[in-house]
Amino acid sequence: MHTEHHSHPHSHAPNYGRAFAVGILLNSIFIAAEVVYGFLSHSLALIADAGHNLGDVLGLFLAWGATALSRRAATERHSYGLQRASVLAALANAVLLLVAVGAIILEAVQRLETPSPIAADTVIWVAVAGIVINAGTAMMFMSGRKSDLNIRGAFLHMAADALVSAGVVAGAAVILFTGWQWVDPALSLILALTIIYSSWRLLWDSLNLALDAVPEGIDAAAVRAYLLGLPAVTDVHHLHIWGLSTTQAALTVHLVLTDDSRSNALLHQINHDLHDRFGIGHATIQFESAGEAACHSEQCY
Repeated sequence: MHTEHHSHPHSHAPNYGRAFAVGILLNSIFIAAEVVYGFLSHSLALIADAGHNLGDVLGLFLAWGATALSRRAATERHSYGLQRASVLAALANAVLLLVAVGAIILEAVQRLETPSPIAADTVIWVAVAGIVINAGTAMMFMSGRKSDLNIRGAFLHMAADALVSAGVVAGAAVILFTGWQWVDPALSLILALTIIYSSWRLLWDSLNLALDAVPEGIDAAAVRAYLLGLPAVTDVHHLHIWGLSTTQAALTVHLVLTDDSRSNALLHQINHDLHDRFGIGHATIQFESAGEAACHSEQCY
């Protein structure tokens, strides 16, 4: 006889709907201002920042939509709901960041060959506004950046934009006092490489989650050692751990027990420990006796 238990405790994650709405609105207005003043001042850095901001607004839309989808109830067809949408959004956000940065690098290299004069004072004031808007938006996502990969993507988008705007201010100030026009594209190139460095981890983590790897922060060996350390457990097999979303982890496992040790109390203890010690909120546990486990290994059932 097999005993299965499914545990699905749900954590109530903060709702970032207002943060997404405010960030999208402010950045959309700022993009329009950057495009206008970028062309008027002939600043590549300002126009590049506008392009990067546009990618970030699209990224915020993706993250917002995925967050909303992940909260939808499970259905017969989608038995875990649509939580995996947050993983896909995080992956798409990472790709968007890299595509936007690639466009900046291409334009910066071309401008290095033929630098154009810019209106440095105009660029400074517009970029200062960008620092305020992007840093303020990033702060709204700061609390969730470590616990939710999707929110981390939104945070990185906004933090990267604040960094780019700060670099634009510094570059424009140097041009204003020295007249070195090549500083504008050179600085754009440096900032683009900085963004690639900061975004690579997001791409790697989201790709791993999309491929059902063990989520970052969960030590599979430690989980196996915990299960094997239970007094009633003699063997552990078919252990799988994966991410249902950017915040929820799932586990399935077969535990071989001594014949008289099956109980609801043991199931409760295991699920409690998996949730509190390892952050695994969805566990499916199957109990087996030593005889049943041997039969399974020989495929005699």
